[in-house]
Amino acid sequence: MSTGKKAARPAGFTLIELLVVLSIVALLLTVAAPRYFGSIDKSKDQVLQENLRVMRIILDKFHADKGRWPKTLEELVEQRYLHAVPMDPVTESRTSWILLPSQNTEETGIAGIKSGAPGATKDGRLYEGF
Repeated sequence: MSTGKKAARPAGFTLIELLVVLSIVALLLTVAAPRYFGSIDKSKDQVLQENLRVMRIILDKFHADKGRWPKTLEELVEQRYLHAVPMDPVTESRTSWILLPSQNTEETGIAGIKSGAPGATKDGRLYEGF
């Protein structure tokens, strides 16, 4: 005779259920991770372009105000043209900038700036060309 009661099943997940969930999570990560890391690289490139644009504008303003180019980037901070020397987001350093002298041989100082990052962006442009 059957009493109509089922055997009590212990609470929890079976190994098969856990493996299915883990495989679904792994599949989602393989789709999302490349997009995430690609977007980080793209945002670093955008920040680098903006930092260089601002630095070049600041150099031009300094030259227009003082009639000469700054000798160092720290001089721009001392004269309050910048709050701090910006960081190159690709190299993650404030000291990796390539400082370009004036094309005019009579003037000294920093007339331009480039990134010191090696390599190229995802779209193939060299960081040196920024």
